[in-house]
Amino acid sequence: MLERFHVPEEDEIRVSPEKLRKTAEEIFVKCGMNEGNSKIATDVLLSADIRGVDTHGVSNMLRNYVLYLSEGSAKANPNWKITRETESCATIDCDEGLGLVVAPQAMDIAIEKAKKTGVGLVSMGNGRHLGMAGYHAMMALEHDMIGTCMTSSTTNVVPTYAAKAGLGTNPIAVAAPALNKAPFVFDAATSAIATNKVRVAQRLGVPLAAGWITDEKGNPIMEETPLNIKEDPDKVDNLLQTPFGATRELGSHKGYSLGMVVDILGSILNGSLAGPLRTMKQHQNHFVAAYSIEAFTNIQQFKEMMDEYLQALEDLPPVEGQDRVLYAGLMEYETEAERRNIGIPLHPEVINWFKNICSELNVDFDMTENGGKG
Repeated sequence: MLERFHVPEEDEIRVSPEKLRKTAEEIFVKCGMNEGNSKIATDVLLSADIRGVDTHGVSNMLRNYVLYLSEGSAKANPNWKITRETESCATIDCDEGLGLVVAPQAMDIAIEKAKKTGVGLVSMGNGRHLGMAGYHAMMALEHDMIGTCMTSSTTNVVPTYAAKAGLGTNPIAVAAPALNKAPFVFDAATSAIATNKVRVAQRLGVPLAAGWITDEKGNPIMEETPLNIKEDPDKVDNLLQTPFGATRELGSHKGYSLGMVVDILGSILNGSLAGPLRTMKQHQNHFVAAYSIEAFTNIQQFKEMMDEYLQALEDLPPVEGQDRVLYAGLMEYETEAERRNIGIPLHPEVINWFKNICSELNVDFDMTENGGKG
């Protein structure tokens, strides 16, 4: 994540992953999930926090899921089912279940199909938010496969030259294994910024960069925009965002079109409405896929070539002012090692939310000691 989204060191409270996991699982159970689903959902969220993707972790998103479950806009224990299937493909009705719970099970189906046919493709309709898309794509890695995940999400992105929103932030994730190097894990919205990052910026009181959002008429705002959670706590939900690229001259038509690709695979392919046709804000439809490397080439050779490729990119000379050249997934890999050792940094506002929700749900609160400032 960009530096502006990190909790300032002077404010952070380090919490061990184990304590965060235990608390989150108990909260999900109190919200009606069975134990199995609570463990799946928590693992998806905690993986994001451990890898430094705080926008999609327990620290930032659990409160949203508590709201969805309590208001009934998502089912705690959905009776999801396969509605259409071939040897390599499947369509799933998520039964209004959180993608946190359904998508990992759908990816398991894709992986099993890929073991038999070389590729497994699953499109999911009637769903809800799935957390960090990279988690689901990364499930393929331990099976020597390349994984992908996409989400056709809530409409709040303004297409190029449009005056109102017509797409979601529609993230795409791709994960590919290597031999000794950190795996390649690309996970990004097709909008200029993910909505969850806007929420983090609001919490931290940092401005949004030029080109991330539009004015009320759909024109990209090409200057920094401050947010003030105290003055307007609901402002995030009303913001209109730009496609990746911000303006036509900077390539917004590319982000716009990539967002359409996600809508086609994640919604229209399973019979769900997408983009401007979407009728329910809560709907989040998905697409996951697993590609068996062995079906295409020798696995060992592929991994060795990936190591060489990734190392060659790292060996490129960095531009003045930068220490090194990175690739997608490397920083998260390094962050995971650090956070497993010294804990996950949480903002005091997040700690206070946990205190309140634990009190409300009668869950033990024990999250503020891991050698950090607690």
